[in-house]
Formats: sequence, structure tokens, C-alpha cells
Amino acid sequence: MTTLNDGDMHTFGTELPAMFDGVKMAAVATVLYIIVRYLNLKSPTASPEIIYQDTPLSHYLLKSCPMLTKEYIPPLLWGKSGHLQTALYGKMGRVNTPTPCGVRKFLPMQDGATATFDLFEALGDHSTGDDITMVICPGIGNHSEKNYIRTFVDYSQQQGYRCAVLNHLGALPNMELTSPRMFTYGCTWEFAAMVGYVKRAYPQTMLVVVGFSLGGNIVCKFLGENRLNQERVLCCVSVCQGYSALRAQETFLQWDQCRRLYNFVLADNMKKIILLHRDSLLGMSSSNISDADLNRLSAATSLMQIDDSIMRKFHGYNSLSEYYEKESCVHYIHKVTVPLLLVNSSDDPLVHQSLLAVPRTLAEKMPNVVFALTQHGGHMGFFEGAVLFPQPLTWMDKVIIEYSDAICHWEKKRSVCQRSSRQHMSSSLQSKRETLSGLRTGLDTFCMVWSGTLAQGPKTGPWSLTVRRSSLALRACSSSDTIR
Repeated sequence: MTTLNDGDMHTFGTELPAMFDGVKMAAVATVLYIIVRYLNLKSPTASPEIIYQDTPLSHYLLKSCPMLTKEYIPPLLWGKSGHLQTALYGKMGRVNTPTPCGVRKFLPMQDGATATFDLFEALGDHSTGDDITMVICPGIGNHSEKNYIRTFVDYSQQQGYRCAVLNHLGALPNMELTSPRMFTYGCTWEFAAMVGYVKRAYPQTMLVVVGFSLGGNIVCKFLGENRLNQERVLCCVSVCQGYSALRAQETFLQWDQCRRLYNFVLADNMKKIILLHRDSLLGMSSSNISDADLNRLSAATSLMQIDDSIMRKFHGYNSLSEYYEKESCVHYIHKVTVPLLLVNSSDDPLVHQSLLAVPRTLAEKMPNVVFALTQHGGHMGFFEGAVLFPQPLTWMDKVIIEYSDAICHWEKKRSVCQRSSRQHMSSSLQSKRETLSGLRTGLDTFCMVWSGTLAQGPKTGPWSLTVRRSSLALRACSSSDTIR
């Protein structure tokens, strides 16, 4: 049996603190590595990647919208993490949120539903002097009272825009359903009703269409469904949408970028919204929802399960695939001809990189589309700031207004040029008419004088024949349709 003498104990005792110090340093280094890796602190800031066609409008936009070409600088300590940007947006929405004052409008729908939206008047004149209304569609389960919507509306009002914000059907906690139907991924009925009301109430106003996340899918689908929907629309901006629900459903089940966890959180929020209207969905005779469907809803852990058990049945789709296929804007967006800005972030944990092939391809093929892809920003975050605290206004808020202002001025200049061109053409035509009229008068006078001169010659013979022929020819010339 081996025993330790006093000398060995003394040696071991002196080495133990040094070993503990090494463990502490390793633990600290590991924690720092995890923090640096998680917060993405080594990632450099960069300007957005801009994909567009080489057109006069694109050049004008890049010159007029410095936010699209200069560096987007998120808060240093946490702003380069797409997860923290997304989490802050989801938890707080925005910081120092204003409270704009609006009026709630109620619109009865053909199926008995009641659509609502909030109308906010501009706080000043727009820089073009025109009447312009922002028609805004929020993200999934959102409404005009959300902080990010309130911040954007307040900023838009200050820049001279009237704002109309759709409240998704069933999203307002104090608003009962009047039909057994809620908002879905791509139903445009309520948004179309709001746009129609704005056009009727303000016959002179022009529209800027804005959609956030799920709202981006709805507005692009709305514009592409019918060309008449694009009348009086100056431009459209879509932020952080996924373009194709059918392609996105596979990525939402993956653990990459914690997407499966986000899926669970979003599903839990949707369950709360639906169960809030349980009595309305079950109590109406025209409802397609049963107790069994709501029981499956309670056990759901993903948006796909909720869509399959509840959402697709609002519009009678036979399968989840059919629902996603018909409700996605990817089949309609190529029909949008007004200027279209599509904004996404590379570190968005909800939108997989493969889905960004849709806007990239679109911008490469269509002259009216600009695709802006930021390196940071998360999902609907886009916070700006120096080190720790974010600014009240985000990069997203500023770039939407900057792009909208640029388009408004572009259209203003183009309409002025068209009016000037028409006036110039009208003036030129009038001048030509006056010149031709003068020539005709002079020619008539000449004909009369020449006829009188010829008439003094002999009445018979070759001279008389020449007189008659010349007189007839000159009179024919004076009455020619060409001279007229």
C-alpha cells in the first residue's frame, strides 16, 4: 500500500490553486467564445446587397435613397445577432413608442365578417404637395396597436403621409368575430376592402402599399391578383416575408437557426388568438370548425398543424398543400408592375436562405423590382444604435419612407414632364395650323389675282384655253385637303 508523506502533500497543495486557476480561465474563455459566437461580434457591418436591373428608375432610386447604399450599423454589443434582434422586436416591438391618434373604421364583408382598420391623418404636407396614403398590412396576428406599427405610423404622419392600418380579422382582443372566419396567410379580402374605402373616401389620393412579414405576402398577392388593384398605387414595399409557404413549411421544422423553436412560439401565439374566439367559431351554423378541430388545435406544436386543422378550412381548401399553394404570393408577384421594393435580412431566423431565391430572381428579371438584402437585422428588427441602446426609429422605418418619397418625387416629375410635353405638342400643332391657314389665305389671294390677270387676255384661241386651265388648277390647289 502506497502512502503520502509530508513532502508529497506539500507539493500537491501548492499545485491545486494553480490547477483551479487554469480551470477558471478555461471556463471564462469558453463563455467568452460562446458570447462572441452567439452575438456574432466578429461579423463586420456592411451596406445592403442591392439586386436590380439597369434602368433610369433604378439609378434614380439608388441616388435618392442613401439608406440603401450606405452601411447599416446595428448596436455593437447585440445588434449583429439575428436572434436578439428578432427577440427584441417580438418582446418590445420598439423603444420609446409613440401613441398616434387615429379613427377606427368598420367594414361589413359579404360573408358577414366585419373588417376593421385604423385611419391616421397626416401631421403635415408631403414634400411633393400631393395627397398620399400609406395602406399598411401588419404581420401575423398583428394590428394597429402593436408598437412597431405605432412607431412607423407616427414617423409616416410626420413625413406627410395619411396612414390606413389593417387590423387582421380576429387579432384585436376586444373585437368579436361576426362570422366563423379569421385572417389567413394569404386572404386579401379585408385588405381589399380597406383599400377600396380609402379610394372612395379620398378620390384624389395616391397609394403607397406596405406589408410586414405575413402582411408582405398579402399585399403582393393583392396587387398581382387583379391589375385593377394597382390603379392609383405609386409603389409597394414588402419587408421580411417568406414568399412561398409551401417551400417554407419544410424549413420551419428544422432546428437550424432554432427555427423549430420559433415555430413553436408562433404556434402558441396563434392558438391563443384562435381559442379567444372559440365560441364564435363553434356557435355559428355556417362554421366549418368542429370540436374535434379545436381539440387537435390544443395539441398542435407547429404552425403547420394549426393551418391543417383550422386555417385552411376557413376557405374550404382540401389539403394543407393546396392551402399553401393558393395563398402564397409567389404565383402573383410577377404580375405586379408598379415599383416594388423587397427587403429581407440574411440573419432572419424565420426566413430560410433558400426562400430568398424568389426575390433575387424577380429583381434580376423585372425592371420595376429592387431587392435589398441586409447582413443583419433579424426578423423585423433592423435596430440601429451605437453600443447598447437602440434608437427609437429603425433602419426599416427610415428606408421605407425614403424609398416612398423617392418614388413620389419620380412620379411627380414624370407627370409634370408629360403635361409639359402635351402642352408643347398642342402649341406646336396650333402653330402649324396657323401657318397653314396663312399659306392658304395667301394662296387664295394669289389665285384670285392671277385669275383676274389671265382673264384680261383673249377670250378665244390657245390663250383662252390656257387661262381656263390655269384658273381651274389654282382653284383646285387653294381648296386642296393637303393645304387644309
